[in-house]
Amino acid sequence: MASMVEARDPYTGGHLWRVSQYSRILAEYGGLPPNTVARIALGGFLHDLGKISVPDAILNKKGGLTVEEYAVIKTHPEVGSRLLSDHPLADLACFAVIQHHETPDGLGYPHGLAGDQISLDGSIVGICDAFDAMTSTRPYRKGMSIENALTIIQANLGKQFHLEWGKKFIELGESGFFNRMVGHSEPGIALQECPICGPTMVVSKNHQHGDHIYCRACGSEALLQKEDSNLTVKMTGRQGTAKDLIPEINNDLLNSLIQESGKYIPTATILSKSSWYQSFRAFLRRLLSS
Repeated sequence: MASMVEARDPYTGGHLWRVSQYSRILAEYGGLPPNTVARIALGGFLHDLGKISVPDAILNKKGGLTVEEYAVIKTHPEVGSRLLSDHPLADLACFAVIQHHETPDGLGYPHGLAGDQISLDGSIVGICDAFDAMTSTRPYRKGMSIENALTIIQANLGKQFHLEWGKKFIELGESGFFNRMVGHSEPGIALQECPICGPTMVVSKNHQHGDHIYCRACGSEALLQKEDSNLTVKMTGRQGTAKDLIPEINNDLLNSLIQESGKYIPTATILSKSSWYQSFRAFLRRLLSS
């Protein structure tokens, strides 16, 4: 479900993975129990699910948004919540999805929640989402430095960002915990630079030396060069075909997230919240008593 979002937004370049990882690290640093950490990491990965409803003309606009266009963007938390509503695992991600743009000062969206009305999941994922948005390159601006992003978070503690969790995030950032994640699409693999669009070219660990990779924002083709752990790309001057530009789903990365989370989220807890499972249990009880 999360991959549908990245498939539509060529500038995302691992945004969901990064927010998930920042959220996991922050939750662990804050001393939360493993099952809560796993839940928040999953929420971080799914938080932007509702963006699949945003028109391409707005999602990929190369310029600032109008008031009307921003109003459309602001619908994505509720859309994501609706998409999850009947899923048996919805409780694992629902608060991160619907509340990651709520702010302690009550000026966030979609419901203008304030202070303690905002869940733990929403508070943590909201900080991590904003940090990645600030440090990532978009069609209309280059990503800022980690230092500048942390300064903005510091200036908005207790207003846009949860006071205590924001402080912990800044501590982690100043200690260099995020240096190997900013601008990366998976562990140890940085986004490669398209000369037209910036760092938008995604490389996975499955790519080999000599493979062709493509910028999905402008379609430019590049030749991947791997030497030990160093990656570089050489632009070929050609454009990718429609087949070349089909989004790739990184199943290895998804499987890793699911396996890691599955260690800490008991199956019994998940099933107990599932309506179909409850119906099945009721059916078995009736069958056994007859």
